[in-house]
Amino acid sequence: GLITLENRAYVLEPQANSTSRHLFYKAEHMTLASGSCSQNYNLSGISLNDTLQYSEDYLQRHKRDTSKMTKYVELVIVADNREFQRQGKDVDKVKHRLLEMANYVDKFFRQLNIRVALVGIEIWSDADKCSITQDPFTSLHEFLDWRKLTLLPQKAHDNAQLDHSENPLGAAVTLAHEIGHNFGMNHDTLERGCNCKGFDKGGCIMTPSTAYPFPTVFSSCSKKDLDSSLEKGVGMCLYNMPEVTESFGEQKCGNGYVEEGEQCDCGEPEECTNPCCNASTCQLVPEAVCAHGLCCEDCKLKPGGTPCRDSNNFCDLPEFCTGNSAHCPPNVYLHDGHPCYTLDGYCYSGMCQTHEQQCVTLWGQGAKPAPGICFERVNSAGDPYGNCGKDSSGSFMKCESRDAKCGKIQCQGGASRPVIGTNAVSIETNIPLQEGGKILCRGTHVYLGDDMPDPGLVLTGTKCGHGKICLNRQCQNISILGVHQCSSKCHGHGVCNNKKNCHCEAEWAPPYCDKRGYGGSVDSGPMRVPDNRGLIAAILVTITCVAAAAFTIYLKRRTLFRWLYTNKKTTIEKLRSARPTRTGSSNEANQDCSTTVNKDLLSKTSQRQE
Repeated sequence: GLITLENRAYVLEPQANSTSRHLFYKAEHMTLASGSCSQNYNLSGISLNDTLQYSEDYLQRHKRDTSKMTKYVELVIVADNREFQRQGKDVDKVKHRLLEMANYVDKFFRQLNIRVALVGIEIWSDADKCSITQDPFTSLHEFLDWRKLTLLPQKAHDNAQLDHSENPLGAAVTLAHEIGHNFGMNHDTLERGCNCKGFDKGGCIMTPSTAYPFPTVFSSCSKKDLDSSLEKGVGMCLYNMPEVTESFGEQKCGNGYVEEGEQCDCGEPEECTNPCCNASTCQLVPEAVCAHGLCCEDCKLKPGGTPCRDSNNFCDLPEFCTGNSAHCPPNVYLHDGHPCYTLDGYCYSGMCQTHEQQCVTLWGQGAKPAPGICFERVNSAGDPYGNCGKDSSGSFMKCESRDAKCGKIQCQGGASRPVIGTNAVSIETNIPLQEGGKILCRGTHVYLGDDMPDPGLVLTGTKCGHGKICLNRQCQNISILGVHQCSSKCHGHGVCNNKKNCHCEAEWAPPYCDKRGYGGSVDSGPMRVPDNRGLIAAILVTITCVAAAAFTIYLKRRTLFRWLYTNKKTTIEKLRSARPTRTGSSNEANQDCSTTVNKDLLSKTSQRQE
């Protein structure tokens, strides 16, 4: 491991051919050849990874506070056959080395609120599975093809690196440096005036060349580049927490990942600041329901429908808490090929790409795309200044006429020279017109290593015609992406996301937006808080009806009781008014009646006795 004490850095590693003895020495005493990065340019705000592109500020709807959100890189490291041979053909030794490298890289990026999780290890023990030569372009091209065709279908990941170095720490610094380029970080050159706290400890990680002691921190320029890239949409996949069951290394309380048997993990006790988690046991504190996640607040779950991740640009979609989980749903965005930016572009990988925004990036405000004839004439040359990229052998390819707008970007207007860095130069071409006059076409050429993509090429996903999009340096029909078929199932009340599911409007319910509901998708959660207004209204109506019925019954019963009481009183009064009087006639009549009754009773009694 690496131990840093004030201005000194020490390395602790096992001694060769020993299972119990270790070597402990200063980092500057390591005997390795220094190296430099072939990416010798300063390209502020641009990521050269062809899978991490972005849209301009004017396409943003909501600005996500990316610096406070933890990002996750799912890393796969591949050890080629030469590395396997160098480690004595010991698979366990190679695995331990790769795990050590990943731990270093994770430690480097923690200062940027980025976690690097090793989710895969590939060891080419029999033979290399792609061509690895001294030519960096050929090796990179072959490795990327193998990754796309073989590795990605087997293991989902964000970044794959080929290990070909000797020392784990040195390899880790190189690995962190290259991942930094993927994030849009440029070199820490003198003209940039970067503030590097590790200047006396080997510099910072994005320095153009490495020496000893090894750099272990990022500069202020790197942090600025990262923030700029993330705000513009780079790395849509970085907000999803990786499956810890797929990570390599021993399970440990304090590594920051919630693993089997743990309820939470806030890091080592001395670095944990989470009041909901016991850092020593990785268990929730009493009465806490959760400890981590954008949908966890004050150790309790946020209600469903609470926004947890805003949309970052026109092509991004927001996510909402489900009410059942402490974690925000995985990031989703519009399906590739969805129209954007007033229909002048198409969404691709969550960003809206247009020729205009790329011209502004290269030449500054006031720049715009050149006429189509510029693209056709310049890119038909098949040279460094006009091409449709390189083939597998590294040779420049000519653009067919139909693919010209997918080659080198041609612009007009803007600044007098490219604004993207000191190593970028202007390539101006005058094209005469038949009716007289000429058109000025402005392209760019950036001096960089052969293994780096050309930032002067039109970005993948850019609209190249009506219903057409740039894919693999070809202008292809948008139908190849299947966006229209996907959107048709949303019944006009939603759009299709990158998971091929409907993201419904606020008043409609997924999965097909054909019924009333709370919006969102099966991937993003409900757009609004599910309310109980209907239930409450039904309960109120029921209570009102029951109360009205009870009151009606009460009134009816009261009337009945009053009638019965009145009728009873009348009867009693009549009976009372019918009592015998002392008048003669009345008395005689009563006596006659009484006599008659008595006689009848006596007669019946005598008959029974007989």
